[in-house]
Amino acid sequence: MTTTQAERVRLFRSLHTPARPLALANAWDVASARVIEAAGAPAIATTSAGVAWALGSPDGDVLARDRALDLIARIAAAVTVPVTADIEGGYGQDAAGVAETVTGVLEAGAVGVNIEDGTRTPAEFRERLTAARDAVEKAGGQLFLNARIDTYLFGLGDPATRLQDTLERARGYAECGADGIFVPGVADPDTVKALAAELTVPLNVMAGPGAPDVAALGALGVARVSVGSGVAQAAYATARRAAQELYGTGGYQSLADGIAFPELNALFTPR
Repeated sequence: MTTTQAERVRLFRSLHTPARPLALANAWDVASARVIEAAGAPAIATTSAGVAWALGSPDGDVLARDRALDLIARIAAAVTVPVTADIEGGYGQDAAGVAETVTGVLEAGAVGVNIEDGTRTPAEFRERLTAARDAVEKAGGQLFLNARIDTYLFGLGDPATRLQDTLERARGYAECGADGIFVPGVADPDTVKALAAELTVPLNVMAGPGAPDVAALGALGVARVSVGSGVAQAAYATARRAAQELYGTGGYQSLADGIAFPELNALFTPR
């Protein structure tokens, strides 16, 4: 890895603080990444769902690895801020496949990854995390490895013991080299606070309408807040409204709030 890449990784790590949580409006293509960067984002995160949809695939470890890596490389080359990539379960059938993906992510210029346990057993996921960390070390690079725990998002296990199960998973994942823990599907202040209090690495949560704002989550101990596929979903909702209006009343009012052509086009002027 080049010095510039190492500096970006260090910068990205430093952005994880409850005092001012890293807020990430997840991008799914080069244009959305440039728009988000121009809005003042200190870093860009991709959304695996948004990326998959844009490339014609469903979310859920269906997208081919090479297509995902190509998109990550395009985004990393198009922005000046650090880029972290959502790689779902690792785009591999096993731990060795995850290692290949992580090596490709490093080559693509990203500074971090999200990798999710999903419905895998904690033991299987620890193997994937270990393989990911080993791949980074073998490449002589650095990478912020964000381990996603899906106990709350998927409603796994007994609700009465879900918090403890999540914390046990988090401890095991951190021991395998995870730099951060991502727990989507939870916004209850008491639960968020309990998670943050017990973790030894930064806590990332996913937020949306109805969730506490970024500052409030920071006060609970959250160091990173992302919106997942929310921005992509909102963008596609705009496309649907515009199409329904056009083919319904024949009107165009849904297009009134679009970014002005010169402003959007200027984002792609060579820098």
